[in-house]
Amino acid sequence: MTELPTIRPESRMLIDGKLVESSTGETFDVINPTNQQLVGRVADATADDMATAIAAARRAFDETSWSTDRELRKRCLQQLQDALDAEVEEMREQLIQEAGAPRMLTGSAQLETPLQDGLRHPIKLIDDFEWERDLGEAINIQGNLDHRKYVHMAAGVVGAITPWNFPFEVTINKLGQALATGNTMVLKPAPDTPLNATLIGRLVAERTDIPPGVLNIVTSSDHLRGEDLTLSPQVDLISFTGSTAVGQRIMEKGAATLKRLFLELGGKSATVVLDDADLVAASFMGLAVCTHGGQGCAIPTRMLLPRSRYDEGIELLVAMMENVPYGDPQRPDVLQGPQVSEKQRQRVLGYIEKGQEEGARLVLGGGVPEGEEFDRGFFVEPTLFADVDNSMTIAQEEIFGPVLVVIPFDDDDDAVRIANESRYGLGGGVMAGSNERAMAVADRIRTGMLSINGGAPYGADLPFGGFKYSGVGRQNGTAGFEQYLELKSYAWPAGS
Repeated sequence: MTELPTIRPESRMLIDGKLVESSTGETFDVINPTNQQLVGRVADATADDMATAIAAARRAFDETSWSTDRELRKRCLQQLQDALDAEVEEMREQLIQEAGAPRMLTGSAQLETPLQDGLRHPIKLIDDFEWERDLGEAINIQGNLDHRKYVHMAAGVVGAITPWNFPFEVTINKLGQALATGNTMVLKPAPDTPLNATLIGRLVAERTDIPPGVLNIVTSSDHLRGEDLTLSPQVDLISFTGSTAVGQRIMEKGAATLKRLFLELGGKSATVVLDDADLVAASFMGLAVCTHGGQGCAIPTRMLLPRSRYDEGIELLVAMMENVPYGDPQRPDVLQGPQVSEKQRQRVLGYIEKGQEEGARLVLGGGVPEGEEFDRGFFVEPTLFADVDNSMTIAQEEIFGPVLVVIPFDDDDDAVRIANESRYGLGGGVMAGSNERAMAVADRIRTGMLSINGGAPYGADLPFGGFKYSGVGRQNGTAGFEQYLELKSYAWPAGS
């Protein structure tokens, strides 16, 4: 196993502008999923700690100029950007150790891509966004002439709950948009991966002019601290990324206080490979399930192959997946590291067993790899199932592991039917001999994002989110920016 670089984990929370321990002094351990070694300890917040953070965020929104002073927000967020840029290597090593994120992926979606634009894009929108729109004059319902306009205003206090799979990416995109629009925030990171969030808290406290209470970061091993945000009448909006089951609970519990919600949830995305596609290029898309151990909501985990090319496609997939570099995420060539925990590994292995019980053909993998590199980590072999019926559990439920299921189809209409035969609708792709043919099929698939012939529908300026059980709302882009805003309309007598 590679010798681990030294990191400086931050154990304290950020509450009301101060770096603090839990009110009880309790902490919980952060474990490296590659070798089960201790990475660090962080404060284990109580309900009282969360209440203090919520009250601080409420006061900062109601009593300071943060929600109305755009120049202050720009300056403070740029200070945070500068501080993060200076700590990029520390963040990289922390993500590799706490999340099992392959070093390769920290050069893109795990770190460097969101670091580049996650704050810069919303900072730019502070100037470019149409905060106010003049509608001119019109006769009102009383028969008089009014002048009218509407304005966008911050929603209030945002409760942000982030996942363990891409922790920095999700956090910085929520934080950037929520704070740039003038909201205050209480962030609760996943207990498996809190260190990237506590590092942000330290940088906010030590290197920015962000006023006390504007951003609060509360760490806890207890998932009910997230529910405290959902239930609090002082919190106006919940921004959650995670499982569909938890999203449903948030929607249910938030109804009591009519919470506004952004929910970015699960997926069971399909890559549709049409009969005139470049099959080698299409097969490379199958390797996506190995990326970060398949622990990504938008990863395409179903591949739909035409019956006329099915055997050829399976043969190509086997050849590629047999050679996927996986193991210690410190290695620069590794695409697939460990699952985040033993609990998650057992979940994945349970689905693999279920697939075999239901009659799918296990072509490759399906177990725990052997060898010294894998002895202490939570690894699962790259796994390929063929002869899968779309009604099977492994074709319908989100596994969140390195498992690809391959389903045959008859024609384009059949492929569209199968792709849409899912409660999810997050991502997916279409591979075809031309972009025009691929787009014609893609237009009929009900998902929030689609790759056309290998394109990547991802970026700070592009809305990210899904249909159906994949969530409510969008992250990023102008649509994501507007999600954190309320509308207020005005009318006054013309000429006055």
